[in-house]
Order: sequence, then C-alpha cells, then structure tokens
Amino acid sequence: MLNSSHSVAAALAQRDPQIIASLMPKWEWAYDHYFQTRTDGWHHVPKQALFVGSHNGGLAAPDLVMLMVDWFRRFGYERPIYGLMHAKIWQVNTDLAKLASQCGAVPAQPKFAIAALQRGASVLVFPGGAQDVFRPYHQRHKIQLMERTGFIKLALRENVPIVPIISRGAHESFIVLDNCYEHAKWLNQQGLLPWFKGIDPEVFPIYLGLPWGLAIGPLPHIPWPQKIYTRVCAPIRFEHMGRDAAKDNAYVKQCYKQVVDQMQTALDQLVAST
Repeated sequence: MLNSSHSVAAALAQRDPQIIASLMPKWEWAYDHYFQTRTDGWHHVPKQALFVGSHNGGLAAPDLVMLMVDWFRRFGYERPIYGLMHAKIWQVNTDLAKLASQCGAVPAQPKFAIAALQRGASVLVFPGGAQDVFRPYHQRHKIQLMERTGFIKLALRENVPIVPIISRGAHESFIVLDNCYEHAKWLNQQGLLPWFKGIDPEVFPIYLGLPWGLAIGPLPHIPWPQKIYTRVCAPIRFEHMGRDAAKDNAYVKQCYKQVVDQMQTALDQLVAST
C-alpha cells in the first residue's frame, strides 16, 4: 500500500525487465491476433520525452497495453519508461499495483514523474484519467484531457518535449452509453451506495461489454476483438521552457490548448484514414 513513507527511488526500482519479458508472449498474441494492432509514427520518438495520451476502453484500456508492446519491441526491456497510474490502485488492489509497478507504473504524483525524468527515463501519462477512458461512445473520437495542466507544467519544468499519442478502436471494444456519476453521488448522499464515498471512482458509467452484458459502474470487463490503430505524433517543443514558464498560468493554458488541438487534429486524421 502506498503511504507517506513510500520511497520514490524504491518505486522506480520495482520495474523488472524480466517480469515484462515473461508477459510479452501473451501481450504480443493479443497485439497480433486479438486486436490486430496497427501503429505508425515511432520514428518521432526522441531519446527522452513526456508521452501524453488519450486512452480508451475502460479499465482494460487495451490500447495502453498494445502501446507498451510497441515500445518493448522497438526499444527492448531495459530502456525505461514509467507510466503514471492513479494512486488509489495501491490502496484498493495491492496485487494489481505490484504487477503494474513491475511493468513500470508509478503513482500519478509529480515527485515520481520528476524523479523518473531526472534519471533520464521517459514518462507516459494519460491526463484525462477515468473520465477519458470511460467517455461515452459518441465521444470516442474526442480528445478529453479534462483541462488538467499538470503534465504541461511537468514538461516545462523538466525541459522535455511532449510526444502526443492518439489511438482509435479500443473505445469500440465496449460501448459506454452514458456517465451517471452525478446520479451515483446523489444515491451515495441518500445512503444507498455506502462504498462510493470511500472509493469515489470519479465516473459511474453504464456500458455494454463482456462478460456482464449491461454493466453499471467502473467494473472490470473483457474487451471484445476490435482493431486498434495507434499513432505516435511529432514531438512538441514549446518556445519557453523552465521553472518560470511552468509558473506562468496563462502560458501553461496556451501550451495545453496547443497540445489538445494537435492531438485532436491527429485523431481526426487517423479516424479518416482508417
């Protein structure tokens, strides 16, 4: 379980190339056969970057796993990349958190991302979080980073380029009908969802998916086969970098809009071409 004494260095050290290698055969089978993944743009990847994605497909997030298959195939298991994962996972599922840590996940807190970048590693972040990964089906082709600008401040502060990653297909491996989060909050206030307050999943989707058929809430599910297309976009290097730039809120918002606009344009082009 994550706590205040959790060591940043220890968290980074949990990444285990041997564990990753042992999982790759299953991931590669899913990549080649189950999702028939298609990808391009990997020539854009610099030596180090903050990779920023919009992810899809609920808790299964198959586009994330397929992305990591691409990384390991191209760069091997030793070149480090750390993915920022919601810190609640370390509280609610220690077994899953342990496996994720061995594959390179660290809590989505600035100190972990900063430490990874300062050690020369790349970092992967999905700023849209649960709202993004459970966005309704009719919004599946819309970039939703939820106005969260922490990743912009991180890139500016640590003077690293942002490499956007977009994909399509995974959000069609299940169908989110709507997000009933506000209704769930009301039910919690009436005492009908006693577990909600302690966890607060930030979303409460109604969706169609395996094995439940119709499911309510952010439940685990099995994605059905669906071709996934992933594109790594050209690096974005902002005109002004450094700590002062990261403290300029107006400039941070300007950079955020630039990233979202470029990601939306790239996603529109990917959808049109596939």
